[in-house]
Amino acid sequence: MTPYFVSSDGGFVPNEIAHGGWGPTLGGQVVGGLLARAVEVLVTDEKLQPARFTVEILRRVASAPVRVSASVVRSGARMQSVDAAMTQDGELVARASALYLRRGTQPEGEFWTTSIDLPPLPEEPADFDDTVPMFIRPFGPDPEWSGPGFPWQQSGPRYAWLREVRDLVAGEELSPFVRAALAVDVTSSMTNFSSAGLAFINADYTLALSRLPVGPYIGMAAVTHTSADGVATGSATLYDTSGPIGTGLSTAVANFNFSPNGSG
Repeated sequence: MTPYFVSSDGGFVPNEIAHGGWGPTLGGQVVGGLLARAVEVLVTDEKLQPARFTVEILRRVASAPVRVSASVVRSGARMQSVDAAMTQDGELVARASALYLRRGTQPEGEFWTTSIDLPPLPEEPADFDDTVPMFIRPFGPDPEWSGPGFPWQQSGPRYAWLREVRDLVAGEELSPFVRAALAVDVTSSMTNFSSAGLAFINADYTLALSRLPVGPYIGMAAVTHTSADGVATGSATLYDTSGPIGTGLSTAVANFNFSPNGSG
């Protein structure tokens, strides 16, 4: 499988598969993936849990080499804060901040949360190829629906199961944290689709994790959408095959040039 990026000269050269759905620019998921990769390198304490990861896309990232750096902002007994930055030709194009919290004893008691039932895992194709960047199976209100159009282009519930099938950087295995960071970008398109299509583009997104995902699949369920005057927010719950793992939050601005590059 063609990787999203190849390491070169201290930076990363993207392959065409790293393009997003808004033209020949890098997709938000791979921008966040590289920033998460840089953050994770600096956190060596295995008892620290990546609890919050926020990506700000400051401008469209051209399909050209990028450089990524990271630095520890603060370390304490129960937390570590790390910032990361992505540059092109010396200009800042995206940045991220991450908060790691120390795992400990789980408090007792029953906790309430909205109940969501995800559709079952999808059947995989016999072979993966470069026609789509990832394997994603979107679902609408009816998991068995297979008619024309796109399952999220309606005013109702929407879900997805995602599986990354290629390296982020050639020759490197995806870590659970990077896998989640790649998936959470889908929050924007999942929550911002309407019955007329998708007309919002990500400005930033946040991944909040109570635990790391186990296995290759990450499930998502749209929870909220609010928008007014061309500004939108959306949230989704993230799962692995054992249950919920966290939340995705997207802020987006109206944009009308979306062209899906193969979803599902």
